[in-house]
Amino acid sequence: MVEDLLLNVHRPGQYLGNEWNVCKKDFGSCAISFALGFPDLYEIGMSNLGLRIIYGVLNNIPDVVCERFFALEADMEAALKNSNCRLSSWESNQELIGFDILGFSLGSELNYTNVLSILELADLPFQSSLRDYHYPLVIAGGPCALNPEPMAEFFDLFIIGEAEEAVVEVLNLYRKYKDDYRSGRLTKVGLLLELSQIEGIYAPSLYAAEYNDARELVAFVPKPVGVEIQTWQKRLLLRVKKRVIDDFDSAYFPCRWMVPYVQTVHDRITLEIMRGCPNRCRFCQARSQYYPLRIRSKEKVVTLANCAYASSGYEELSLAGLSVSDYPGLEKLVSELTASFKERAVNLSLPSLKAKALLGNVSTLIAKIKKTGLTFAPEAGTQRLRQVLAKDFSEDDFFKAIEEAYRAGYQHLKLYFLIGLPGEREEDLEGIINFAQAASELKKKIKGGAAQINISINPLIPKPHTPLQWLKMEPISVIKEKQNYLRSHCKNKRLKLNFHNFEMGFLEGVLSRGDRSLSAVILSAYRKGARFDAWTSHFSFLKWQEAFSEQGIDPQEYLKGKSTSEVLPWDFIDMGINKEDLLAEFSWSCRAAL
Repeated sequence: MVEDLLLNVHRPGQYLGNEWNVCKKDFGSCAISFALGFPDLYEIGMSNLGLRIIYGVLNNIPDVVCERFFALEADMEAALKNSNCRLSSWESNQELIGFDILGFSLGSELNYTNVLSILELADLPFQSSLRDYHYPLVIAGGPCALNPEPMAEFFDLFIIGEAEEAVVEVLNLYRKYKDDYRSGRLTKVGLLLELSQIEGIYAPSLYAAEYNDARELVAFVPKPVGVEIQTWQKRLLLRVKKRVIDDFDSAYFPCRWMVPYVQTVHDRITLEIMRGCPNRCRFCQARSQYYPLRIRSKEKVVTLANCAYASSGYEELSLAGLSVSDYPGLEKLVSELTASFKERAVNLSLPSLKAKALLGNVSTLIAKIKKTGLTFAPEAGTQRLRQVLAKDFSEDDFFKAIEEAYRAGYQHLKLYFLIGLPGEREEDLEGIINFAQAASELKKKIKGGAAQINISINPLIPKPHTPLQWLKMEPISVIKEKQNYLRSHCKNKRLKLNFHNFEMGFLEGVLSRGDRSLSAVILSAYRKGARFDAWTSHFSFLKWQEAFSEQGIDPQEYLKGKSTSEVLPWDFIDMGINKEDLLAEFSWSCRAAL
């Protein structure tokens, strides 16, 4: 960045770089330069553990320099354009166009237009087909890579699954062919063919999606483009296998925790204690993404926690995982961490918990340091719908647990629910209010008045690689009716309803279930000014409606129920979970919803 540009922009500290524990390497003396980015603001990107992990993994390689970039706020974007400057990295102010590889962490479908903004500010063509050896390779990973097809036009490669080992293998192979590729002796197709031999690597330009006259996807096959690719076709797999870190206890963790100059969304140390989940919730894409379950040992967790604290001085440590409640010996781990940190006034926080995890000393131990709120995810207001979702949640355990939590000094709770579930009725919506009200009133029994309950309500998005992937998504009109019903029936002032924007949920559903046709829609929406679609203050549904219309695509088609026999845009990805198992779970869910 040019320092003069920072004088008149909002929160200039987010563009400075040079944070505590940042890695500084000599850009010019390294064999491979890698720019790692998150297509959202700095405060969001620096809260992403995956980005921190990959940043550390790559900078641990002696001849690799890895630097960061993020999306720019509107004022900084305008300042950059008015000064005829290109987007640069945060560490050494190197223009992104001068890196060998640009890597994006795709955490949300609603960030897709931000990717295009970054490419434009870096002076890179949007379409991968227009970027030859003069430009960096543009790759992506993260949760959205579980269905990469809507962004297939813009990326050269996707890393499917966990990237810690795969990205190193990509760089090792790139190092071997770099001179031939950058000189033009090796074509881009040839390089992508070589890289696609790495497990977990998907190069969309090497494959073709075939449709029938009704625009239904009927086949996904290697694309016969030229003699060069024909000689390799037998080595291109029809299914791309997700990458998994087998030995999670030895997996890299960024102990030298970077400390930003500005406050970030999750301004704390985030320490994964497990990866994967033992539960089989039918709506949960993350369960498939991080399958199978792997546990980090208690001794390793304590060592990493102390190491990260010593290097950063953070006053909060969050234990992360899909189902922290199922961590073996959670109470012992919490006890040891609280004993270690209580004299240093470090707050220990946990994500959404199962109530059974608190039926002991866990809540009391945490409260000894700092009494924060507790979060639970019943997901549905009735046990009948929880069975539809295969949600392991005991109301008896829940009310026993929050009674103990109130006694330990907790003052409020946060509850997560879904609406738009299969077989949902009015009594299920009423169940959300009744459940939350009972949780609030229970505190009167312990001490003082009723507890404040913050209720977060989101529409169900039937995501790829879940048993509900064949289910239709409720239309906006129905979700709006259910939101209004809940508002009108919630009279208790101690209950605070928070609804996810139903139009944003609709768009997320379309993009997560989409195919390659949506690349044109995303580009059209970007050219109409769509930016930061995950931010309510920036989101414009009208721009997206116009983009769909302009491309002649009905977004509702992507949200319809799907036949279990049809080809899905993401079927070519092998998640390590049998499709037959997903089908069996889907059938059971449909029967339970009747």
